[in-house]
Amino acid sequence: MFEFIGRALARYLSKPIGRPGGGSAEAALVADALAPGDVLLIEGNTRMSAAIKYLTQSTWSHAALYVGKRPELPAVDGEPATLIEADVLDGVRAVPLSCYINFRVRICRPVRLTAEDCERLIRYMIERLGYRYDLKNLLDLARYLLPLPVPARLRRRLIAFGSGDPTRAICSTLIAQAFGTVRYPILPIISRKHDGNPGRADQVRELWRIRHHSLYVPRDFDISPFFEVVKPRIAKPTFDYQHVPWSEGNTVIMGDAPPTDFPTVAPLGGVPD
Repeated sequence: MFEFIGRALARYLSKPIGRPGGGSAEAALVADALAPGDVLLIEGNTRMSAAIKYLTQSTWSHAALYVGKRPELPAVDGEPATLIEADVLDGVRAVPLSCYINFRVRICRPVRLTAEDCERLIRYMIERLGYRYDLKNLLDLARYLLPLPVPARLRRRLIAFGSGDPTRAICSTLIAQAFGTVRYPILPIISRKHDGNPGRADQVRELWRIRHHSLYVPRDFDISPFFEVVKPRIAKPTFDYQHVPWSEGNTVIMGDAPPTDFPTVAPLGGVPD
């Protein structure tokens, strides 16, 4: 009975309540800029997305890990599955990048993540494909039905309300767990401690502690000082503001001939960097 109610509630929360906020004009730029280990943040358009954006006071309501083309991941409709994400209905799954072609996205890249740890990170995600959200845990779903005013200090706690093993199938929680396995910091809790030497009272050590994974939300990868925000339009050295075709009225004013591989400027409303 609880499973039936939970699935109905999950379907309700997964229904779109508006059109995606982006456009497909920059999809190729995003694809070219992504690298394995990147976290792709998405501005969703479902009821659950709206609740997450309210509770986190952020544009970003969903997160997926880019793993690149992997031989162990089957193609989806003829397209390679290059993202691993957690979906409340389908559980942990691999999807192609085209799933988010019409959404606003942001690329967050872990800085100086080693190739070995990147592979461990990706293997962790792949090994959890098929994990399902326990839809009998109605507490985990009910928090997204509460449009009540929530004090800012309690919003992060509300995201973790009722959390337990089922939250392994929540997007940001799963990715935070994966980074935790290689001890890569997202937003660690940093405390400062005197070294105990009376003659060196001014000497303080920093001690880092991993924040519990249930407390992470998508925007944390955006504000983390350990993740670089990659902007696809300027990621390549070919960007030159002097070659941008500016439009004034009905006239397009061009600079010098742009480099041959310089991308066409997207119309307004495209996916922002």
